Amino acid sequence: MILEIFFETYGCTANQNSSEIMKGLVKQVGLNITQNEDFADLIIINSCIVKEPTQEKIRKRIQDLLKKGKKIILAGCMPRLNKRILQKENLYLLDTSQIKNITDLIQDIQNKTYDEDKYLKQRNEIKIGLPKISNEKFIGINQISEGCLGGCSYCIVRFAKGKLFSYPKEEIIESIKEDLQSGAKEIWLTSQDNASYGNDNGEYLLPELIREIFQIPGKFRVRLGMMNPNNVLRILPELIELYKNEKMFKFLHLPIQSGSNKILKLMNREYTREDVLKIVREFKRQIPEITIATDIIVGFPGEIEDDWKETINLVKEINPEILNRSNFCVRQGTEAEKLAREFFIPAETINQRATELMNLHLEICNEIQKSFLGKEIKVFVDKKGFGTTYLARDDNYKLVAVQSKEKILGKSLKVKIKKVLVHYLIGEPVEHRQI
Repeated sequence: MILEIFFETYGCTANQNSSEIMKGLVKQVGLNITQNEDFADLIIINSCIVKEPTQEKIRKRIQDLLKKGKKIILAGCMPRLNKRILQKENLYLLDTSQIKNITDLIQDIQNKTYDEDKYLKQRNEIKIGLPKISNEKFIGINQISEGCLGGCSYCIVRFAKGKLFSYPKEEIIESIKEDLQSGAKEIWLTSQDNASYGNDNGEYLLPELIREIFQIPGKFRVRLGMMNPNNVLRILPELIELYKNEKMFKFLHLPIQSGSNKILKLMNREYTREDVLKIVREFKRQIPEITIATDIIVGFPGEIEDDWKETINLVKEINPEILNRSNFCVRQGTEAEKLAREFFIPAETINQRATELMNLHLEICNEIQKSFLGKEIKVFVDKKGFGTTYLARDDNYKLVAVQSKEKILGKSLKVKIKKVLVHYLIGEPVEHRQI
């Protein structure tokens, strides 16, 4: 009997890519992938632990599936840090550094020879150059490293992912070439901190990697994922020059977390608000239309009203079009757990600040979006939406919903913006051109 496998993925782009790889590996050995969990002989959950609510959601999901008699492989960040509480019948654990062994694990489950220690052993694993199955026809996700060298006091992911391990540049290039040969038009580079690539060997090699990617023949765009400010500073002039290349999406994801130097020090973030301003001002001076994305933690222990005002003022200055907000929650085993006991902030205060930040971000987005009404911009259509709607991105990675009765998926075209909403634009084609 051929096994039916159901996949469920939570969390970051790197997790999405790891699930693509696991799907490719199970398909390669002749197993079926089902879209219906009721038909599944085995359910693979690729987990995330960045936020406590997400982790709790996954735990409840596991409980419900086990009650239904399902066999589950739990992959991703949860297994290594939750080994003791996850020892249940029909629940099998796979470390985030053991993705390549997914088919061996399935075989061991079938043979009833599962050895937990074997699949929870941490190792350096290169997650590129592997078969993968993606839901995205035109997007190729490539992880360039795993882990980090940071010591953020609130972060639990660094315990799950381990120290920085940068993948060989040559293998990344070959993986990207394979994606492009398979029809990808967007290459997403992802890791815990892209700017630290190569720093496990004391070097900052991201600019060199990107330059070599640009040399690959063909029309495609590169989307560079999250980069921590302290490492961006080390390569700032080179990075800005690379962003000017036509193959680079003008999209900068710079997680600032707080605008207060006092709080950044408690977070152990290794940069200051002045560093953030230097980076953003220099990028905007040379690339004015660049899209800025950031992350903010609301209510970090010790954050008094003055600290919060500094965060609000910094957000006003950098004007991020994308803002990922997280209300602080204690992660067991982190330094911030101790800080939370010393500097308690009431939930009511955190919620008030979160609402203030959300309202500010809406104002920023509305102001940015208004300037696009009636404009004609060039976009690439990379996804199908509902009905006659397609999803597209412009040079600055702005999201545009394009209304068209024609099949325009995979096309580059000009659209006229007919309507603006807070987080995306709505346009109609005025010119079609196949890429």
